[in-house]
Amino acid sequence: MGKPTGFMEYEREDSITVEPEKRIQNFEEFHIGLPLEKQRKQGARCMDCGVPFCQSGTMISGMVSGCPLHNLVPETNELVYEGNFEQAYYRLSKTHSFPEFTSRVCPALCEAACTCGLEGHPVATKDNERTIIDYAYENGLVTEEIPKVRTGKKIAIIGSGPSGLAAAQLLNRRGHSVTVYERSDRPGGLLRYGIPNMKLDKRSIDRRIQLMEQAGVEFKCGVNVGADISAEEIRKNYDRVILCCGASNPRDIAVEGRDATGIYFAVDFLKEVSKKLMDSEYDHEAVIKAKNFSFGSLKGKHVVVIGGGDTGNDCVGTCIRLGAKGVLQIEMMPPASPCRAADNPWPEWPRVLKTDYGQEEAIYKYGKDPRVFSTTVTEFLKNESGALRGVKTVELERKKDAKTGRVSMVTKSGTEKEVKADLVLIAAGFLGSEEYVTKEFGVERNQRTNVATGVFRDGAFVTVENTYQTSRENIFTAGDMHRGQSLVVWAIAEGRGVAAEVDRSLMGYTNS
Repeated sequence: MGKPTGFMEYEREDSITVEPEKRIQNFEEFHIGLPLEKQRKQGARCMDCGVPFCQSGTMISGMVSGCPLHNLVPETNELVYEGNFEQAYYRLSKTHSFPEFTSRVCPALCEAACTCGLEGHPVATKDNERTIIDYAYENGLVTEEIPKVRTGKKIAIIGSGPSGLAAAQLLNRRGHSVTVYERSDRPGGLLRYGIPNMKLDKRSIDRRIQLMEQAGVEFKCGVNVGADISAEEIRKNYDRVILCCGASNPRDIAVEGRDATGIYFAVDFLKEVSKKLMDSEYDHEAVIKAKNFSFGSLKGKHVVVIGGGDTGNDCVGTCIRLGAKGVLQIEMMPPASPCRAADNPWPEWPRVLKTDYGQEEAIYKYGKDPRVFSTTVTEFLKNESGALRGVKTVELERKKDAKTGRVSMVTKSGTEKEVKADLVLIAAGFLGSEEYVTKEFGVERNQRTNVATGVFRDGAFVTVENTYQTSRENIFTAGDMHRGQSLVVWAIAEGRGVAAEVDRSLMGYTNS
């Protein structure tokens, strides 16, 4: 440990954040790192706590406490304090595939479990991680290992999101020949098309993809496996197949008027905006002024976003940048507590109310928080031509069933309203993997529509948790397709896990 008294000497200082007034003028990232000397003090705040929950990735009360990648957080923080950013990068890269992604989009499970946060502010581990990886890129430290010997084994990975990329990285390093199939025009999956540029600049994805290609990973974009090429052909040409297609089946809002024009799934909306930005060579002004989106121009329009969470927040921030006259975000659940409740003690993940960047920007732009809690949509309202003109909403309240004891949200009589809406974005989450892919490969799904995994015993498939083998021999799965909609950091952990299992199935052992 670098400085035993650091947590008492230095206050937490976060990265510099561009004010909403300026940042809504473009799609640029708006967090700016501290000078290295200031960041070193943040590393010094790491305590000699004895039991570093920050790196545990342990399930507590049904939630993960600490980093699923098991990054050795105290070690990297100490190296940051010492100013040894080169060694900090090498230490971090032993357990982490893509710090440039998580240091921008991760909710920082490590910080939520930080002992320093028990009585004060946690160590700024996320910002420390970003400083480490940005320093490493700026100083030419980031490379992808080119294997000296190839094994002769061929692996196909279907999907190029964070789990697919992590698996490809480790299996290629091992010496296997890896081909990644992606149905979109560019690799990255939801990293590229589900997260707005202001949270994760797409050029950071391109930078990593280029390194992986130079190391021998082959990317085939614009190829929809199950439509453009059959699963049988893939199986015939590769020794192992890994399905990393995500939980990309969006949950719909099946109420009257759903056929109105002007209703879009959030992921389609975000993808279209991101694609236009990349196609324009990051001409932010041109995208903001564009009128040729499938949904037209948002200038002067009222937008209703259905659903909270990161995706709903991203829609709010994107709509503001595109000039929406007003944005309303409808959340079914009541607001969380502003601080930890007694039944939510450290080091559990804190179930507290968070005002994210999109809501901050809406408060600046429109003068109020866009969120309406404990509310649901009961009808989409259409005009004579079938276009959306508004939504009907009703408030919800918690009600406990006297027989079962289960608590559910029920409608509250007399609270019906009509809200003006020219565009609705559905950000209500996902229902698991898309059926056409799982049917094409003939793999079993569980009750949550995720791909089931397990082992073969006496010729029979037996489901087992924390495995990656599907019900079809030599076909594996990882990421959201396996565990359901989750975080980027979990997808990377899954990608690393499936790489080890696939390597072991091919070689009899693994060093991944």
